[in-house]
Amino acid sequence: MKIAVAGTGYVGLSLATLLSQNNEVYALDVIPEKVEKINKRISPIEDEYIEKYFKEKKLNLKATLDYKEAFSDAKYIIISTPTNYDSDLNYFDTSSVEDIIEKVLSLGSNTTMIIKSTVPVGYTESIKKKYNINNIIFSPEFLREGKALYDNLYPSRIIMGDISDEAHEFANLLKSNALKEDIEIKYMNSTEAEAVKLFSNTYLALRVAYFNELDTYAELKGLNTKDIIDGVCLDPRIGNYYNNPSFGYGGYCLPKDTKQLRANYKDVPENLISAIVEANTTRKNHIANMIISRNPKIVGIYRLTMKSGSDNFRASAIQDVMNKIKDNGIDIVIYEPTLKDEYFNDIKVIHDLDMFKDMSDVILVNRLEDDITDVIDKIYTRDLFIRD
Repeated sequence: MKIAVAGTGYVGLSLATLLSQNNEVYALDVIPEKVEKINKRISPIEDEYIEKYFKEKKLNLKATLDYKEAFSDAKYIIISTPTNYDSDLNYFDTSSVEDIIEKVLSLGSNTTMIIKSTVPVGYTESIKKKYNINNIIFSPEFLREGKALYDNLYPSRIIMGDISDEAHEFANLLKSNALKEDIEIKYMNSTEAEAVKLFSNTYLALRVAYFNELDTYAELKGLNTKDIIDGVCLDPRIGNYYNNPSFGYGGYCLPKDTKQLRANYKDVPENLISAIVEANTTRKNHIANMIISRNPKIVGIYRLTMKSGSDNFRASAIQDVMNKIKDNGIDIVIYEPTLKDEYFNDIKVIHDLDMFKDMSDVILVNRLEDDITDVIDKIYTRDLFIRD
């Protein structure tokens, strides 16, 4: 069947790649360079499995800038455009999703639309009423940056915010193109499915914040953080995963999803959800203060990306840490090989790694890599397990 995917970020491109193994897939984007790369089978994002499938698989995939070409006669239209939460305005910007819906409706199409973008709780029902339509389903995505296609090939679960025949068919479409054999599929109403997405990501943020606060305590008290974490995580109810301290959670999902969930609690008693949001700010301030206390003249930032195998640094925690250090009158330089510009937010980008090492008094490293360990005496990191 023909399937259209609107948006070619981690979610959209991984789904387009997955489904184009056995279907005709059109990937819509507004950036010509991304469209050109996809059609040349060059991944515009860093993802090991997408790059592997682009090289090795015969994919029936075409990228386009023309929504009419993409949407015409499509059996399903997957919406995976970016949505952002503005905490100052207490507003989740879903305009990119609505833009796609309006384009579909302008074609007089009653094609089933699948929302894969993150949206507020209750959004899908409100959209059905706003446009007087019923052919739209919310289905949350649970992907890691850099491992998006892998997580679609081996999904933890498939959640469908609908119980219709179309929802069952689409879920089976995802399942049949995956490599994992026993995949649990859960059907529910759209509002509950939207809540699953936000509560899942907020729990992950909670776990990151918890081990970061454990690390802050141990660091300031002169204790061995690794020994404490190892001892805590031997309890099988806690488990030895998602426990490596960092400079804070960031990226596409966790910062905006935690804030969005907190906004959904406007009329509901809570303490924990707000604490998860605030804990991340506290952690970033702590990291900055630890650097400021060393009185360096120049602080080097090794990578704006916060995890291995990812080229994304949108909302990365290091940016808030940088700003606080800079506000204290300390000079900062950045080493980020994915950046070609000379400056990032008015901060000098050094493209030569050896020069960067030499000029930095302290180097902040969220995740250690082999090419930086020769100056370990300059490094400040909380990466205890040398992994994500």
